[in-house]
Amino acid sequence: MSKCRQCQVIVRDDTQICPLCNCVLDTDDQVENKYPDIWAKNHVLKLLIRIYLFVAIVTEGLLVALNYIYFDGLYWSVIVGVILAYIYLTLAYTVSYSSAGYRMKIIVGVAGAVLLLFVVDHVLGNNGWSMNYVLPAALMAVDVTVLFLIIFNRKNWQSYLSFEIAMIFFSLIPVILSWEGVIRARQLSYVALAVAVCMFLGTVIIGGRRATTELKRRFHIK
Repeated sequence: MSKCRQCQVIVRDDTQICPLCNCVLDTDDQVENKYPDIWAKNHVLKLLIRIYLFVAIVTEGLLVALNYIYFDGLYWSVIVGVILAYIYLTLAYTVSYSSAGYRMKIIVGVAGAVLLLFVVDHVLGNNGWSMNYVLPAALMAVDVTVLFLIIFNRKNWQSYLSFEIAMIFFSLIPVILSWEGVIRARQLSYVALAVAVCMFLGTVIIGGRRATTELKRRFHIK
């Protein structure tokens, strides 16, 4: 523990330079007012994530070698690798962007899960279940999550209107893909879009003036 004589603060980490004025610190263990190491917990989490990354890379390397030596027509090591990568990216995003809103974390988490299952589907023979069923089902799962958030956060429910609008645009993706022939199960894609639209309309109609005021504020409408 060191002290900066100019700023009169205590620095608890190992640095020898004051983070406020860049002056050389003096060692002092007698001062009561302490400069807290607010990043200590974050440093530990980042260290654990780096350790996980190292273990994941080594593990995946061994699995790729085993998959190559005992290849039976299935690239199962790719599936494991994608799962390990998804876990790492999820942990890294949560720590590195801890200030990001939970709504963005929901979108990123669901998008990563859908991509993961798409890769699994492709490795297992590209049967199309990831696009036909997982994508629209994931969109509806997010809609249901938003509904619960609105119920449990009734004092600030209008803040989810922009999220619901975004979900309408996201739900258009499987519909467009069905028009292009990429998705064969069109009914589920239409259901996902209908759920998103009904969620938004229900919020606006039931919310009344408070909802319209929020929309005007969001889109700068007078």
